[in-house]
Amino acid sequence: MSIEELLSMSDHALLRAYADVRRQFVEKRFARDTHRARLEWMKARAFVNSSGGVTERKMAVDVSEELARKGQELREMSRDVDLLKIDVDVIAILIRLRGAHVPIPAQAEDAAENEPDHGGA
Repeated sequence: MSIEELLSMSDHALLRAYADVRRQFVEKRFARDTHRARLEWMKARAFVNSSGGVTERKMAVDVSEELARKGQELREMSRDVDLLKIDVDVIAILIRLRGAHVPIPAQAEDAAENEPDHGGA
């Protein structure tokens, strides 16, 4: 949606759009993270199944065409997630400009997700 369309929406429709875009963002982020985990598992499996020393095994993983293709897919998925994040942020800004409160900004969730876990140590 364009910013002009978002500006012309009612508060109710804007909040509904925010919820829809947030849902898409979370779904795409989950799919990307799942894809990332599969890719790491495939790399580990390729490393273990290769013969030779550590350097040769790492080289075999790095030159694998299948793994390179999966890595490119992951980068494209990350781009899509980033674009959805921008949509979420734009709608949240418009909601704040209208004086409403946005429940949880996506930035706070992302920051919390990237913080190291200090689990009781």
